[in-house]
Amino acid sequence: MEENKESVQAKDSNFEGNYIEKFTESKEEEFYPGSIISWKQKKNKVKIYAEFSTLEVSIISESILKFRFANDGYFEDDFSYAIDPEFEIKETAFSFKEKGEHLVIRTANLQCFINKADSKIKISDSFGKVLVEDEKGYHWKEEKRFGGHVVISTLKSVKENKYYGLGDKTGKLNLNGTRKELWGTDCYGYGNETDPVYKNIPFFIGLNGTEGYGIFLDNTFRTFFDFGSERQEALSFWAQGGEMRYYFIYGPQMTDVVEKYTDLTGKSPMPPKWALGYHQSKWSYYPESTVRELAATFREKKIPCDVIHLDIDYMDGYRCFTWNQERFPEPQKMISDLRKDGFKTIVIIDPGIKIDPLYSIYQQGVYHDYFCTRMDGARFKGSVWPGPCHFPDFTNPAARKWWSGLFSGIIQDGVAGVWNDMNEPAVFEEGTFPRDVRHDYDGHPCSHRKGHNVYGMQMARATYRGLEQFAGNKRSFTITRSAYAGIQRYSSVWTGDNMASWEHLHIANIQCQRLSSSGVSFAGSDVGGFIGSPDGELYTRWIQLATFHPFFRTHSSGDHGDKEPWVFEEKFLNIVRRYIEFRYELMPYLYTCFWKYSEFSTPMLRSISLAYQDDRETLDREEEFLLGDHLLICPVSQPGVSSRIMYLPEGNWYNFWTNEMVAGRKEISVDTPLEQIPLFVKEGAIVPFQPVMQYTDEFVPEFITLHVYKASNKTTSHFYEDDGESLDFEKGINTVRTFTQEGLKDKVKITQKKEGLYDAGNKGYKLKLHGFSSEINKVSVDGNEVSWELEDNLPILNISKDFKSIEII
Repeated sequence: MEENKESVQAKDSNFEGNYIEKFTESKEEEFYPGSIISWKQKKNKVKIYAEFSTLEVSIISESILKFRFANDGYFEDDFSYAIDPEFEIKETAFSFKEKGEHLVIRTANLQCFINKADSKIKISDSFGKVLVEDEKGYHWKEEKRFGGHVVISTLKSVKENKYYGLGDKTGKLNLNGTRKELWGTDCYGYGNETDPVYKNIPFFIGLNGTEGYGIFLDNTFRTFFDFGSERQEALSFWAQGGEMRYYFIYGPQMTDVVEKYTDLTGKSPMPPKWALGYHQSKWSYYPESTVRELAATFREKKIPCDVIHLDIDYMDGYRCFTWNQERFPEPQKMISDLRKDGFKTIVIIDPGIKIDPLYSIYQQGVYHDYFCTRMDGARFKGSVWPGPCHFPDFTNPAARKWWSGLFSGIIQDGVAGVWNDMNEPAVFEEGTFPRDVRHDYDGHPCSHRKGHNVYGMQMARATYRGLEQFAGNKRSFTITRSAYAGIQRYSSVWTGDNMASWEHLHIANIQCQRLSSSGVSFAGSDVGGFIGSPDGELYTRWIQLATFHPFFRTHSSGDHGDKEPWVFEEKFLNIVRRYIEFRYELMPYLYTCFWKYSEFSTPMLRSISLAYQDDRETLDREEEFLLGDHLLICPVSQPGVSSRIMYLPEGNWYNFWTNEMVAGRKEISVDTPLEQIPLFVKEGAIVPFQPVMQYTDEFVPEFITLHVYKASNKTTSHFYEDDGESLDFEKGINTVRTFTQEGLKDKVKITQKKEGLYDAGNKGYKLKLHGFSSEINKVSVDGNEVSWELEDNLPILNISKDFKSIEII
């Protein structure tokens, strides 16, 4: 491409005047762009003028195209809360030409054809394989009630296509045949058919044959996605206002699509390691004596736990940023004492600010006009837990800055993290704000119709910035219930007010997979169900599933019964304890998975359809999922079963519990006694484990155990380390160890490449060899022959952590 060169074909010198006249004369219910009149190219953008609309195509990269439509000839300000401000559009080679009946844009990976007769779009890969093609294409309707337009795009679809994503949606994992709505909703006790739910992530992944792509509709109005529900031959997405602005993201691997989307909307920061530990929560733990007793019981019963959550009853009359002095007379001392025993304290903060003239935060919000207003200028009033409240406009940068500054006090008190709830936003009267509530929207004033779906994200953003502001060199941790695309830059999430049922255990599995494929890996559910009381079996099975979810928290509404592990019978308690212990043993692997997510945007949880899209048998499987590159999990989601059917993808897999190697690409029956969740390890994996700890930084392990699963070909594994708490890793104070295992004809060779200077203080590695004969002839480490022993019928040996090469013959 020649930079700064414009090519213009004009058929009408008075284009703008004719454009407006033709548009206003049209009386059709649905409006279409019409035929193309002219076009021009400048730098990485192509602008195409049609009879009734203007299309702008931006070449973001060789695999990403951005499409925008303007119905009246003028585009909106290209502002987005979703796109990461640090995302850089790199110069990309492309060509733009008129070719017969089409205008054609080509990059190294994509071809985009725009039909001159009707402005319809078709996108293919570089070999001509069609990925998506307009059916009706882009069109719009007048929004009679509120003004503006309902903007719609309709593509061709067939029943064989697969669609995934859209955040925390319930229902089947493959979205084909469904319609989904994005309008953040406080859906207490939702079910598998409930829609909409809490989060608003207008991004989906499509699989056309064996090629994956994604579409991200960057529009914050109420949006809808119809994947062949109304008409099997059509896929439509539309918004009730704003601009039709979407990104097309090419894989061809679906995992690549997720990574590119996550790069676009922002990577997740590395969390403090304790945030990956076990969390205990309830509505509510109070007074102070109850919290202290809770912590003491965890330590007495030797159930690992890192975090205790305080729900709304810690506050003075539910006033944010206050303490109830009767229930918590000395919060600083309590938090300090808990910290000495290995517990971090997280508190809930909701957006509603109690209307109380004697409440300083209310006074500040009123004085500086930080609260949301109605269309006539009156401050919006809605009731939540404190009673009548006003609500900060988190789309106002001044209000966000003020909100961030409010965290000084609780951080000084020792609070380690903040949990944002009720931020869809939820109010008791009508469920959420009226549509006429006004928002600043970072200098783009709008109504709640546009601001609703980003409200929770912007609250989480202000919260995260506040924690950053006062945390010094320590990492910050936030949780949010509501979110928009890009939330991973600021917060972890959970799946909201679920129920204590087997159905909800299944839903939690699907939701966390779906969130991870939507750029949000740091996700979990309320273990055991927020509403209702699980029996011991259900709670145990849920703990087993959540052991492999990045965010691991038991939470409950206390009026439905407690869910501390020890309230269940001893046989359940022992299994629950063992799985929470297992979580801590697995911490080096889990932390490494998070590093890959933070550094490379690689989703931590992967549906087997996402990871093995070339295998048609995986595409409608829902329960099996991967954690990282090496672990395959299939939870038990029905009561009273002693075995279950699951699918093993291609390759060889080791049953974690029996060490039996099983060839993949087939269904198998797996024994599922109560103490076991189906867990398989991929052939060639090297998985780091640590000893059981009661909290993440209880002690420095003398040895890290490397579980080595024999390879028959060449494989790669990683082990990432830093101090788990400070921001020093951003300055390069970390270590990445890359293990390469190669199965040769008569031996296995393992090499280690170490990058970085961080030293955790471990003495060395304990290698535990799986799949190797107990009659190994010889083991050499860096050319020196070493001895080994048998433990649980597996060869084990202790070696230096800085070894370079191991040969096993």
